[in-house]
Amino acid sequence: MNWKITMMSFGIVLFAICIGGIILIGRVVHLQEQELGQRLLVTARTVTQLPSIISGLTEQGHKQEINTVTERIRIINDVDYIVVMDMNGIRWSHPVSSRIGELSQGADEHSAFAEHTYLSKAKGEQGTALRAFVPVMNEQHEQIGVVLVGKMVPGLKGIILDMRGQIYVTVLLSLLFGVWGSWMLSRHIKEQMFRLEPEEIAQLLVERTATFNAMHEGVIAIDSREYVTVFNDKAKNMLHIEGEVLGRPIREVLPDTRLPEILQLNHAIFNQELHIGPAHIMSNRVPIKVGNQTVGAVAIFQDRTEVTKIAEELTGVKAFVDALRVQNHEYMNKLHTIGGLIQLDHKQKALDYLFQTMEAQSELSSFVSSKIVNENAAGLLLGKISRGRELGIDVRLDRASRLMQFPDNLDQHDIVVILGNLIENAFDALKDKEGKREVFISIEQDDEVLSMMVEDNGIGMNEETRQHIFERGFSTKSTENRGIGLYLIQNIVNKCGAHLEVESELGAGTSFMLSFPMNKRKEDDRDVQSRTD
Repeated sequence: MNWKITMMSFGIVLFAICIGGIILIGRVVHLQEQELGQRLLVTARTVTQLPSIISGLTEQGHKQEINTVTERIRIINDVDYIVVMDMNGIRWSHPVSSRIGELSQGADEHSAFAEHTYLSKAKGEQGTALRAFVPVMNEQHEQIGVVLVGKMVPGLKGIILDMRGQIYVTVLLSLLFGVWGSWMLSRHIKEQMFRLEPEEIAQLLVERTATFNAMHEGVIAIDSREYVTVFNDKAKNMLHIEGEVLGRPIREVLPDTRLPEILQLNHAIFNQELHIGPAHIMSNRVPIKVGNQTVGAVAIFQDRTEVTKIAEELTGVKAFVDALRVQNHEYMNKLHTIGGLIQLDHKQKALDYLFQTMEAQSELSSFVSSKIVNENAAGLLLGKISRGRELGIDVRLDRASRLMQFPDNLDQHDIVVILGNLIENAFDALKDKEGKREVFISIEQDDEVLSMMVEDNGIGMNEETRQHIFERGFSTKSTENRGIGLYLIQNIVNKCGAHLEVESELGAGTSFMLSFPMNKRKEDDRDVQSRTD
């Protein structure tokens, strides 16, 4: 590859020399013509001021002296010819003696007889001549003739021959430094491309593109200017991106990708769950380094949306199973109570107890079903209330609660995760609590906001614990698989642009309050408007 780049660079240098030479020679020709024109005008003016020329044009006896004088001046000033003409156009001097006394019929001479001084080009048999015309004036400032001084303009061949020394030196030095520069350039390019040939680079590009598109994971890479360099098909499918995105700013394609922050952090982040657009992904983001310089960043991620939904469905099913188990246990106890009353022949008390139990359960079920329209959320609440009774915990649902629709970016799976984890955390906080144990649940909704609160009178938390509760894997319990619930809730809050507030006091209890805007787009518009105001 070195010799190919060297030859290509040498060809470019040679071409540049040729173009530069043509421009330079054209400029030299122009300058030489300017210099020659000025010299011809000076010579012509000198001739017009000679007394012998003036007397020769005004006195008939002195006309023969004109050619002798002009011929001597022609040789001294190195011009091709000097022609002196009277006002009738008769030539009284000329290098060809046979033309003296004849009428001049040049096409460019007429203006000179009107007292004009100028330069002109005339093409003849021997080539192109540059001619200077100057009028001859007497002492009364009357024109008595015209002096014409001409010299052949050197051709391109003549100019090159005159400049051949300079041309040889210039071409030699240009070729020498051009070859050296080409070799240095080719070596640098070779090193930058890891000593790969162009066909090898093309093959690597094709193989890389095919490999990225065949991967089951999404792959996105950006350069140091945050422009997209890789965006495979799987990433487009996961994130619902259409069209060509290579070469576009990543913030324009995906505003919430969080990939540019790797360029500032300059270190990798592994196994982080992110919500990007509609997708819930597990991401590994790594800086791309060449030597010690960070030149870009790459993200490799898997779609966890379906897995998360399945897990949440299983969580809901588990909650229903727990609720059924609790209800079965509770009704077995009640059946035993009713059976005992019947055996003691207290039939009326047995009936009263049965009706009371049925009315209480029916009333709670009817309230939850009418105020909580989502079956999963309603079933979860009924199950947790029954679970609380089994644990000796009074779980109370605010009778002003209602959930008729979900906010933007929030669905039934998110509701199950939030309520399920907050209530279970409240149960855990009440395990070692002595005396009355209570959990209060409130769900309030209007056109603007959905608010949820889960409050307990458990053991509470200190400030240090409260600062770390949303970190993945952090837990005050020693058992495994802990520290996930609140981390998931924090991710949902970030995804929806919600507000989460935690209040806790040691020995007094803990309260979690969440507020979700019903319409995220309107909320964003209001924020923009308030900042503008």
